[in-house]
Amino acid sequence: MDAKDLSCWKCGASLDGVPLPIGRLAECLSCRAELHVCLLCEFYDTSVAEACREPMAQEVKEKTRANFCEYFYPRPGAYTGAAAAASAPAVELEALFGGGPTASGTPPGSETERAADSDAESHSNLDALFGKPDDD
Repeated sequence: MDAKDLSCWKCGASLDGVPLPIGRLAECLSCRAELHVCLLCEFYDTSVAEACREPMAQEVKEKTRANFCEYFYPRPGAYTGAAAAASAPAVELEALFGGGPTASGTPPGSETERAADSDAESHSNLDALFGKPDDD
């Protein structure tokens, strides 16, 4: 692999001027981001435990910080665009915790939403969820 095939995980700039193998203290020449990070590694995969497909690697908590992982191998195509990568989890969190508009399109906490979410309806929903029969 040649460094010209690699791009920075953070800004997408070519890593052509960065010597290989990428050292622990290496930085992107464009944005100064640390490069010996999980997000630039061949084994980085959010669909597996600890986001790493290398079974022998020790867990790295901060995936965007330089680390001492001896299994690090840079991968082409690591840059996905910060906006695209951050938007999906943010939307899911807003939906989960009510940070954005509700399914009905009303803002959370509005009079319309409060009226629709009365105590009786909430108890009924909980009873249905946990299998308690209705008191009808």
